[in-house]
Amino acid sequence: MFLLSRDDLGKRILGCGDGPASFNAELTQSGGNVVSIDPLFQFNANQIRLRIDEVYPQVISQVSKNKGDYVWRKFSDVDALGKARMDAMRIFLSDYEVANDTGRYLNASLPELPFDDGEFELALCSHYLFLYSEHVNQAQHILSMKELCRVAQEVRVYPLLSIHTNQESIHLHPVMVELNARGIDVSLIEVVYEFQKGATKMLVAKSV
Repeated sequence: MFLLSRDDLGKRILGCGDGPASFNAELTQSGGNVVSIDPLFQFNANQIRLRIDEVYPQVISQVSKNKGDYVWRKFSDVDALGKARMDAMRIFLSDYEVANDTGRYLNASLPELPFDDGEFELALCSHYLFLYSEHVNQAQHILSMKELCRVAQEVRVYPLLSIHTNQESIHLHPVMVELNARGIDVSLIEVVYEFQKGATKMLVAKSV
């Protein structure tokens, strides 16, 4: 979804709001350098496992009710999606249990990050900013994007649609204007991934 090239995967990467995903585990196994942050990481593996077991049926039920909002190419149906998500979470949990002292999973969240200026070459933010525009206001979006641009040379955010309206987030344009005014190069780039209908672009912000 982020059009990651081989060169990108060799960079020092920050994953923001990663949750119980397998990206960190899989990239680390292949020799990559990635730090994932999420408030979820204040909990131990067993607590997260219990939370997944509790929330998973609700998430799948919600997707089933709104099947028309999604593009069923990568996943043939809701069951296939559920299996893929659970497989990824199992990979995450196995890695998380043995990675506590590595600093790869940190309990942190936007808009304040515990990193030095330019500590990362690339920051990825998936399914948080813009997606939850009704819960995260414009000021928080701007603060969060400025913070990501502080700690990383390049920031990529996907998707850019609100989960409630399936329309472009009302915060996207103001965020781009604010970043541009601060000398940050911003652009919208087409991606090849589409699960949420219409979510075909990512925001790219680069310090210049």
